[in-house]
Amino acid sequence: MNSSPSIELFSIGTELTLGRIQDTNAYWLAQQIAQLGGHLRRMTIVSDDQDDIIRAIGDAVQRETGLIIITGGLGPTPDDRTVEAVCRMSGVSPVVHETIMADFMRRRDIEKRTDATPPMLKMATVPEGAEAFQNHVGWAPCIKVVHDASTLIILPGPPREMEALFNGYVAEFISASVQTKNAALRVMVNMLESEVSPLLETVMNTFPTTYLKAYVAMKEGVDQWLPVDIVATGKDAADAQHILNKAVTHFSDLITEHGKHMELYNDE
Repeated sequence: MNSSPSIELFSIGTELTLGRIQDTNAYWLAQQIAQLGGHLRRMTIVSDDQDDIIRAIGDAVQRETGLIIITGGLGPTPDDRTVEAVCRMSGVSPVVHETIMADFMRRRDIEKRTDATPPMLKMATVPEGAEAFQNHVGWAPCIKVVHDASTLIILPGPPREMEALFNGYVAEFISASVQTKNAALRVMVNMLESEVSPLLETVMNTFPTTYLKAYVAMKEGVDQWLPVDIVATGKDAADAQHILNKAVTHFSDLITEHGKHMELYNDE
C-alpha cells in the first residue's frame, strides 16, 4: 500500500559516534514521520568526517531515496562540515544565502556586510541553488536541496531548533508527499513473549497493513504484563483508524481465547 516516497535519516556528529550524547533527534523525527504517514526505511549516524558524510548521503541518493533528512553539522565551528559535504556530493559551490545573511545582520543590529563575523557567514552558507528557511529559535537555517531523484533537507542539531524547523517547514512537506496515514495503539497483555508472538503474526497476516511488536524489555509488574504496539497503515487517517480498530479487536479476541487479558497501556 505504501507508495509514498522513501525517507532516510542521517544524524551527523562525532559526539554521537563516540557515544558522548544520545541521538534523540532521530528518535523524535521517526515518531513524527510515522504520525504523518511517512515511510522511514533507514536511520544512520555519521561522524563529522567529510568523506564519510559524502559516502553516506551519496549512497542514499544512489538508492533513489525520495527524502533525505540530515541533522547536525550546520554550526559555526570547523567540525561543522555538512554543507560543504553536500556541496561536494552534489557538485555545486557553497554560496552565502543573502536572505539568511540579511536576517542575521538585522538580529545583530549590523548595518555593513563587512562587519559580519566569520561564524555568521559560515552559518548563512548553503549549497548553490538551495532553498533556506529562517531559524526563529536559533541561527543555522533549514536548508532544502534537490539532487537527482532525492530531496535533501538539512536541519540544525540542537533539538529545540531542529523540532521547531521540522514543525515549521518539513512536516507540511512530508504530509503533502505521502499517500498513506498511520494509526497506532499500545496495549498490555499478561502473556510471555513466546506465547504472544504467534498471535502477533496471526493479526499481521489477517491485516497485511498492520505491524505488531512486543517489548519484552518493558515488562511491568509482578504478573509481567507485556507491552505490545499495534500500528495500522491506511489510505487516509480514517481508514488507518478503521484498520487499527479491527486489528485490536481481533488481537483481543485471540488473547481471550488463550485465557489471558489485554489492557490499554497507561504510561502515567
